[in-house]
Amino acid sequence: MTKPSLPDLLHAAVSAVGGTERPGQVAMAEAVAEAIDDNSHRLIQAGTGTGKSLGYLVPALAHGERVVVATATLALQRQLVERDLPRTVDALHPQLRRRPQFAMLKGRSNYLCLHRLHEGVPQDEEEGLFDQFEAATPTSKLGKDLLRLRDWADETETGDRDDLTPGVSDKAWGQISVSSRECLGATKCAYGAECFAEAARERAKLADVVVTNHALLAIDAIEGAPVLPQHEVLIVDEAHELVSRVTGVATGELTPGQVNRAVKRAAKLVDEKIADALQTASESFERVMELALPGRLEEIPEDLGYALMALRDAARNVISAIGSTRDKSVHDEDAVRKQALAAVESVHTVAERITNGSEYDVVWYERHDRFGATLRVAPLSVSGLLREKLFEDRSVVLTSATLKLGGDFNGVAASLGLSPEGVEGDDVPAWKGLDVGSPFDYPKQGILYVAKHLATPGREGTRGDMMDELAELIEAAGGRTLGLFSSMRGAKAAAEELRGRLDNQILLQGEETLGELIKAFAADPKTCLFGTLSLWQGVDVPGPSCQLVVMDRIPFPRPDDPLMSARQKSVEEHGGNGFMAVAATHAALLMAQGAGRLVRATGDRGVVAVLDPRLATARYGSFLRATLPDFWYTTDRNQARRSLAAIDAAAKADGK
Repeated sequence: MTKPSLPDLLHAAVSAVGGTERPGQVAMAEAVAEAIDDNSHRLIQAGTGTGKSLGYLVPALAHGERVVVATATLALQRQLVERDLPRTVDALHPQLRRRPQFAMLKGRSNYLCLHRLHEGVPQDEEEGLFDQFEAATPTSKLGKDLLRLRDWADETETGDRDDLTPGVSDKAWGQISVSSRECLGATKCAYGAECFAEAARERAKLADVVVTNHALLAIDAIEGAPVLPQHEVLIVDEAHELVSRVTGVATGELTPGQVNRAVKRAAKLVDEKIADALQTASESFERVMELALPGRLEEIPEDLGYALMALRDAARNVISAIGSTRDKSVHDEDAVRKQALAAVESVHTVAERITNGSEYDVVWYERHDRFGATLRVAPLSVSGLLREKLFEDRSVVLTSATLKLGGDFNGVAASLGLSPEGVEGDDVPAWKGLDVGSPFDYPKQGILYVAKHLATPGREGTRGDMMDELAELIEAAGGRTLGLFSSMRGAKAAAEELRGRLDNQILLQGEETLGELIKAFAADPKTCLFGTLSLWQGVDVPGPSCQLVVMDRIPFPRPDDPLMSARQKSVEEHGGNGFMAVAATHAALLMAQGAGRLVRATGDRGVVAVLDPRLATARYGSFLRATLPDFWYTTDRNQARRSLAAIDAAAKADGK
């Protein structure tokens, strides 16, 4: 039997999901198939509307070997598993003569733990376990959540937190879930045969396509113990997020509260002398943290160094002793011991890492008004880790609407541990970049307006001229505005100011769940939505409700961000341009994502307004503009207002 052609398979899949075949999608599918066949790597930029999920799913399913697809957001994971994969498998089945299987796999704490649900939670102050359902007042929010979880446990087939609607608080979920370190293991657990997390792993082992998230991909790479099944092809969607997600997984932290909980959990399981040593070390650490000031620690202060060494040594002794001491008064000792071990090991790992003082780590203090000080440690770069762990022994395809920064792929490639495109070498993974474009006609559908006449934004203080400009633009647009701010303080200040000046309703991130805010914004064209980071990337509102996207300033990282400033300094010490490699690249990525909120469908029209003159006047402005969609460009404020008024009038004429 002749093998079905890729164009035929793609056509069948696109028809099945009710989509439209696009040249960019065909080019992408061919590039993915070529990478899989050659066992090579691709970076593929596919603009909004390309249909990129089918562009990689069809060649992956046709290939026949196991494929892992890793995404950054829950929304895309759901779309793949609930919509795209079922329809695509159905459409390809007649031609492939087989029905590929697919499954979702997440970290263990995403699944309900039956042991913890039925046996209770190891408690810090009490001996043994306590029944969280008895302890929580049935009328309290926590009590209601826990009762609903107990009912849900009898109905759910997956035990996956994301299948619970509506959701519950982190505190409630924490009562009935465990981390991988706290898990007893299927063979030792009375509920091992029914375990939801184990069932998800088994489904993944049998699947042709495993959908997971960037965090689990990072854990799989960093921790050495494989959590993903063996696979020949890895596809990373939303790949612009990968470096920050991997950095998050590779970041350790210590707080006095965390150390204190570890002490309490271990106290019943080791002899008094060993427990007292950890208690004393904990108290020393707490005293040091009370005086901690926010910022990077280029050298570990002497008092912190002593406190961390004491913590490290005391924690190591507890870990050694915990295995041999059995306290007969403790009910379900395996669970209690496992939780205590997990807590103490976490303290030991971070204390040892900071004490060892790697030149490749950045250490800093953070302070929070409510929670006090936190000590953090993160890798200066994850590029070496990614180069070593990601690109060996498999074909890797990384795709996103935003991978070309300043006009090429090399900036993103460098952050992934790759050399510039075309550079060959023994230890250098070879890769090719492909920009398949977008089905949208950006110069006709959108305008990029830079408010060149405004004052350059400073670090502090309100920007009166910016507020006036923002009010005028919103009035011209008739509402229909998504306001993207570089800080929550800026978003709140603008919302408060303009609620007093305009008739339009202004929604503010944090005043309601993000999903509810986006729904309300989409439902009423006169409404505006203001917010910060997650709005830059998470809003998909096609049509007349979003015809003006405003960025208050270029979103450079804060100058006092310890990790970003350390990375910038490192690039400079190695002879590079730290500002362009770190700060400008960070800003370009966010701006491209933010500008991408404007045009989501072929009929969309609108303006992206940047209220920061540096985009027009600074030397790096051309780099940032080259990263944005190819909108028609102007610095003429009257032109911007006239265009918005015309777009508003056209929408009203259509009854929208």
